[in-house]
Amino acid sequence: MLITVTYLPIYNEFNFNNNFLIFLISFISNTFSAISGGGAGLIQLPALILFGLPYYQALATHKVATVALGLGGSIRNFKNLRKDIYILWQILLFGTPGVVLGSSIVKFLYEQYLYLILGLISIILAIYSFRKPDLGLNSINNIINSRLELKFITSIFFIGILNGSVSSGTGLLVTILLIKTFKMDFLRAVSLTFFTVGIFWNAIGAFFLSRIGSIPINLLVILVLGSFTGGYFGAHLSNLKGNKLIKKTFTVVCLLVGVSLLIKSISFLM
Repeated sequence: MLITVTYLPIYNEFNFNNNFLIFLISFISNTFSAISGGGAGLIQLPALILFGLPYYQALATHKVATVALGLGGSIRNFKNLRKDIYILWQILLFGTPGVVLGSSIVKFLYEQYLYLILGLISIILAIYSFRKPDLGLNSINNIINSRLELKFITSIFFIGILNGSVSSGTGLLVTILLIKTFKMDFLRAVSLTFFTVGIFWNAIGAFFLSRIGSIPINLLVILVLGSFTGGYFGAHLSNLKGNKLIKKTFTVVCLLVGVSLLIKSISFLM
């Protein structure tokens, strides 16, 4: 996979403190993302934009870095994937075309409307998770009929489109969709999300977005390091503390992502 990279001139002047700040932002955002099942773009993407990157370039850079997050989280939770190989292939088979479509048409879409829709969905998910105290705490074998399976793969396709065009929140959507459809617990759902969305979806999205704007290699190296270590550390905490920690983090991250996206949407109109 060929991804265009470039050296960012403004970044040449940054000192050790700035490098460490970027790493810290990446590590913290990806640690919380690894626990909740998504939301790394809540902090990491705005930070890249503040450092001078245009939106599409920042989005491509963020997606490459979140591939490292997916690797870090998946290495720690790889054993949890064995029982869900069939679901894993469904996510890849039906979600990947959506990612390709979303990444290809992102420059033609009105970002404010995407932010508005995804922001409202994220806030609704936070409220729903808060009002369902037992949601995702236990995993049971749910019987899936053809209608429910069709609903799942259709939802995966449309979430894939959002993943290709908007950075924040799509991992959270996949996580909650897995919990609701297959009655998974959070740890099992997050493990699937990071292997499929974190690695494959984001890698494909980064490839197509890099054709719009090149990726600054000097920032990318630091972000990849922060994303990988944050992903591994977050997955480690999830295994130590269990589904209650994941559920609480998921609820908080959903709410913060939703509010952040709504603010972005409103800012476009001002």
